[in-house]
Amino acid sequence: MRPPVNLKTTTPSDSYYSYSSSSSPPSDRRLNIIANHFVHVRDQMDSHDNISVSSTAASNSIFAHLVRAPEDPILGVTVAYNKDPSPVKLNLGVGAYRTEEGKPLVLNVVRRVEQQLLNEVSRNKEYLPIVGLADFNKLSAKLIFGADSPAIQENRVTTVQGLSGTGSLRVGGEFLAKHYHQRTIYLPTPTWGNHPKVFNLAGLSVKTYRYYAPATRGLDFQGLLEDLGSAPSGSIVLLHACAHNPTGVDPTLEQWEQIRQLIRSKALLPFFDSAYQGFASGSLDADAQPVRLFAADGSELLVAQSYAKNMGLYGERVGALSIVCKSTDVASNVESQLKLVIRPMYSNPPIHGASIVAAILKDRDLFNEWTIELKAMADRIINMRQQLFDALRARGTPGDWSHIIKQIGMFTFTGLNSEQVSFMTKEYHIYMTSDGRISMAGLSSKTVPHLADAIHAAVTRAA
Repeated sequence: MRPPVNLKTTTPSDSYYSYSSSSSPPSDRRLNIIANHFVHVRDQMDSHDNISVSSTAASNSIFAHLVRAPEDPILGVTVAYNKDPSPVKLNLGVGAYRTEEGKPLVLNVVRRVEQQLLNEVSRNKEYLPIVGLADFNKLSAKLIFGADSPAIQENRVTTVQGLSGTGSLRVGGEFLAKHYHQRTIYLPTPTWGNHPKVFNLAGLSVKTYRYYAPATRGLDFQGLLEDLGSAPSGSIVLLHACAHNPTGVDPTLEQWEQIRQLIRSKALLPFFDSAYQGFASGSLDADAQPVRLFAADGSELLVAQSYAKNMGLYGERVGALSIVCKSTDVASNVESQLKLVIRPMYSNPPIHGASIVAAILKDRDLFNEWTIELKAMADRIINMRQQLFDALRARGTPGDWSHIIKQIGMFTFTGLNSEQVSFMTKEYHIYMTSDGRISMAGLSSKTVPHLADAIHAAVTRAA
């Protein structure tokens, strides 16, 4: 009969692989080794249980000097909204389309294409080139400039896939900081909150030009012309292609032509941010007219595109940066330098979202289906504007609220001040950015009366 296994607990002086007797059979020695191993592990666990975290551990951190950063002023609205238990709460800070039921929307055409892509067994997950998916780039340029654009026909446009609009702006900004003779960019006042950060970190110096007139809640056209007229020759000028964010105020085509003439006469460099093509008016061509106006004169410009809004591809991060150049050779050289910007930044872009866009843009039936869904989204937002205007007028709310139906796109600059916004949040559980910007996509026929009541109360009771 085999002797019993010795489960002696080891001490620090014991060999980790000690066993009871060198004369024991090999099988027993192996059992002793295993047993001693588990005893050793148990003792380690016991010792760990007795370790207490030092109260000075945090102060010893190499990051102990950091303070908590403030919430992003836009994304922070949703954070506050999510914490509110009120059943009547309303989030009008969200920069994404919502249905009449307040739900996120995935376009039917997008679901169809995703299913097609899933069924293509030949598809793989290999890296894209640094500049992205070739079909996507080619079709994106045609969408913004028009298929008959001389710049495209003459091969003077270079397009690279970017990480939605934000990433495309950043690539363009860093390219200009490295290779353009001027490093100052002029942004409209106000503008999207991320614009100054993107361009500052890209290496550009940010200045502003007048854009919005609070008194009229419209365009400060004279101020715009004066400020751009005073800008140093060669300066970069950021222009919102359509549906200006956050004001919803766009120049007329006649005003765009005057802006173009001024910019070209001063040799300023236009950099368009096109985040809402087709989403503003419901027409892809109408919303691209300002960009095409500039591209038609033969001079150079940059355009950042995003498919977050008009295809609902927010989380896919699909965008493009196009640079119109003077010649084919220059365009080729520009692309080579864009690669050097992109490679150390994110190496190459993701494939899935770009494949969805390319499939829709190159198939006539899919493209037509997309434009129908896109117009339905734009029309719903236009309808929400009209309903809110009518509701305020029915309540006799002091002030002229016609700017709500004159402005265009996802956002409305209400003209409410920060005290009124705070009042509406506290008393009516309505959330928006402190500058009074609201997302019309966050409204529905059911919630318009609640918002109108809140605005009426804020105007008549709050400071």
